[in-house]
Amino acid sequence: MSFLILFFSVGLNAQKFENRRMNMVAVQIESRGITDEKILKAFRTVERHKFVDPEFLALAYNDSPLPIDEGQTISQPYVVAFMTESLDLDPKDKVLEIGTGSGYQAAILAELCDSVFTIEIFESLARKAKNLFNDLGYKNIIPKTGDGYKGWPEYAPFDAIIVTCSPTHIPEPLKEQLAEGGRMIIPVGKSYTQQLVLLEKKKGKIKEKKILPVRFVPMLDEAGRKY
Repeated sequence: MSFLILFFSVGLNAQKFENRRMNMVAVQIESRGITDEKILKAFRTVERHKFVDPEFLALAYNDSPLPIDEGQTISQPYVVAFMTESLDLDPKDKVLEIGTGSGYQAAILAELCDSVFTIEIFESLARKAKNLFNDLGYKNIIPKTGDGYKGWPEYAPFDAIIVTCSPTHIPEPLKEQLAEGGRMIIPVGKSYTQQLVLLEKKKGKIKEKKILPVRFVPMLDEAGRKY
């Protein structure tokens, strides 16, 4: 009897989370102008509650960022969607992500493109995200622990780069590792108030455009200093 109770309880919880996820997509993302069906499908597919800490499980589909270990955050769903849409991804694209965090953004990207190379400065977060990617069956996410400011030159150039932590300036190595015709989205600024900047490389030259005020954790080096 206890097994049956557990079975139905798990099923009810799964349905509850699915309902909340569908509502999140409709109310928080689609109604705010994100209409690309491939992106909406990715957000309906990726179970955000699996990327949040247990104490925040009930808030997994709320319209807000949530804290994770090491003083980091999992971004607001709409911001994740907005940044993803800004990259104008193709299914064949190779993407570099700076700031793996919980792994949620990487999972969204993995639903949309060929491969995702993701770098996390905190070893504990990188290890946890890697284990989760393996558990969820993501074969096209390649994670590592390291300094995201330096990018990942061994696998450059990248068709798109997304940065989920904020330096005070745009790292030159990331500009160099962006492929011709590629796009990069990055929060830039001091403290916790920044501007999202969209970059596009055309004929070897970088064009920059500020597109949205945001608030991200700072980009750190291996000694914990802010860039």
